[in-house]
Amino acid sequence: MEEKTSVPSELEELTLALIHSRAEVERLREREQLISGLLGSINAVLWVLDWPNRKMIYVSPAYERIFGRSAALLLADFNEWVNSIYPDDLEYAVGSLAEALEKGALEEREYRILRGEGELRWISDKCFVSHHTYNGTGPILVGIAEDITDKKQLEGELQNLAITDALTQSYNRRYFFECARREFDAARQAGMPLAFLLFDVDDFKRINDSHGHQVGDQVLQGIARCSSAALRRGDLFGRIGGEEFAVLLPHCDSALTGQIARRLQREIQRLALQVDGQRLRITVSMGLADLTPRDESLDDLYSRADAAMYQAKRQGKNRVVSG
Repeated sequence: MEEKTSVPSELEELTLALIHSRAEVERLREREQLISGLLGSINAVLWVLDWPNRKMIYVSPAYERIFGRSAALLLADFNEWVNSIYPDDLEYAVGSLAEALEKGALEEREYRILRGEGELRWISDKCFVSHHTYNGTGPILVGIAEDITDKKQLEGELQNLAITDALTQSYNRRYFFECARREFDAARQAGMPLAFLLFDVDDFKRINDSHGHQVGDQVLQGIARCSSAALRRGDLFGRIGGEEFAVLLPHCDSALTGQIARRLQREIQRLALQVDGQRLRITVSMGLADLTPRDESLDDLYSRADAAMYQAKRQGKNRVVSG
């Protein structure tokens, strides 16, 4: 007797299709959960922007952690991102998006944001133009943004170490003369007045020998503080030797330079340092040189100020001598 081949009924076929469909849905759900988990663990903001319509299509969970703002509000209104940018950086941050469209990508752009309650943070953002479209409206920008505030703070600290004297927190010798040469060249070119003030702590070796180097350090730190009270904004001040300091005074004629030098001298004399219950008297000898047509380089100006300072010491110290 011939066997009949069983043919799946329509109901069986529908059941099998439903099982496969459910399995596919489950695989898609698992994949979506995996991707969401990975995106949630990345400490950077992934974003997708519909540029023609100024509409944020997607932003990853890290946005709320880094920007301190609602992702839902951003997806509803692109200006939520615009409003988060520090005002001084707004033109660059928005304009660089147009630059990315023109170039096809932007390797790195840095700008500041105001996070949450006004906390200032630094952002590094990379983006590129995607070949995909959204609702057929034109170019899509895809990017990744990271918080680099800690890196910026470290860079600032390293830069500060490179240009400042560790003891007095004033400019160190190298950076002082680097800035002073630029000011000298600018003054010569523009025909503007300029002056160089050089001064040295009187009897500093005796202070160290009698009271110790710790007291000597306090004297140098006190003198650096006096500069803040006596000098103008824009004047250059630096420690260029052990107990030797220099000041460059831009846009300053001879009458004013003398006033500033004497004011600084008085501030230093008022330093209230107590050692063994007694006030330590501190004085300085100052040499002052104004820019003349004969000065071809900063070294010429510096040499005249140096000679004037030693003349002040020979004349009895605690005085200002012009050279």
